[in-house]
Amino acid sequence: MWPYSDKPVRLALIGMSGSGKTYWAKRIAAAGYPAISCDTEIEDRLRPHLEAGRHSGINGVAAWMGWPDRATYAEREDAYLAEEIGALDEVLNDLEKNHAHELILDTSGSVIYAGNHLLGRLRKQMLVVHLATTTREQQLLVRRYLEDPKPVLWRGAFRPRKGETPHDTVARCYPTLIAARRESYETLAHCSLSVSDLRGLSLRERTHGESIGRGFLEKVQKRLERAGKRSPADTAQ
Repeated sequence: MWPYSDKPVRLALIGMSGSGKTYWAKRIAAAGYPAISCDTEIEDRLRPHLEAGRHSGINGVAAWMGWPDRATYAEREDAYLAEEIGALDEVLNDLEKNHAHELILDTSGSVIYAGNHLLGRLRKQMLVVHLATTTREQQLLVRRYLEDPKPVLWRGAFRPRKGETPHDTVARCYPTLIAARRESYETLAHCSLSVSDLRGLSLRERTHGESIGRGFLEKVQKRLERAGKRSPADTAQ
């Protein structure tokens, strides 16, 4: 249950790959809440394609999709998004049928491409929290993608210039993708939490062994209260 409430916890974490969605979903789940990783659900749905190329895991999905300059990329990007939409629809169907079910949903960074109807259902069934990154943190996300790529849907944002290597195109275009997505994340979310602000909770866990999942939920509640919005218990119906 939410702190100070008897309503079920339904929380969807959104943000760029590397912003900490999986980390926080696991910490909140450790406080006693069921959790679903959209990355895992998508990987399971893509398994026949992955096994054909001997790929596995989130990095295997990225390898199967390939760099965005590959001839097969657009087709595989569409296949990925189709499975993401299917996975999210299945989650929401369950929540719509079972109003008492609690859930922490670790979404993929590309959830914003799922379509207005599905995203409207997501906002209705769950409290959507955006993990917001600073400009400095965004630069780190670019480096991480270049060094250890995760599945990313570019949706036309990869725009090479004449004489430019794919690596250089990614380095130039990825910040633009982040900026465009940030606007979409903020529109979708009921509230945003700063990734840098959340580090204080992580430090408490490392230094004092505290369980920080409930601390995250309390931060969400206080953020909504300061903004004069409805409480999570009232918002996530």
